[in-house]
Amino acid sequence: MGTRKYATKTRGRPFAAGNPGKPKGARHKVTLAVESLLEGEAERLTRKAIKLALAGDTTALKLCMERIAPLRKGRPVAITLPEVKIPGDVVGALAAVTAALSDGQLSPAEACEVASVVELQRRAIETQDLEVRLHALEERLRG
Repeated sequence: MGTRKYATKTRGRPFAAGNPGKPKGARHKVTLAVESLLEGEAERLTRKAIKLALAGDTTALKLCMERIAPLRKGRPVAITLPEVKIPGDVVGALAAVTAALSDGQLSPAEACEVASVVELQRRAIETQDLEVRLHALEERLRG
């Protein structure tokens, strides 16, 4: 009972060999049809939505408010991090992130985002360090 009846037909490559699928940027024919119908009507529709919202239509009001003040994906985070110049400095920076999380300055999601930025910085520093070391080794082998 745990296996799906048509599982063998839903697995594998989505297209036949040599068929790349839709090109990037291709749009569905329904989307194109709707856009052609709305062409030239945007201003009138917007004015109508505003009139309905002002008359008390909550759906129109919600639509208008979502356009005026959309939900933010994130907020600016103001915490003090120590400068990260060498990979060893990352420990202090992550300790500051953890302390801000513990104090309630950051949500767990915000702390993860800040920590990922610190991690990106660490990787960039290490990549630069490896490049410098590799260049020095190549120079030593040449000379």
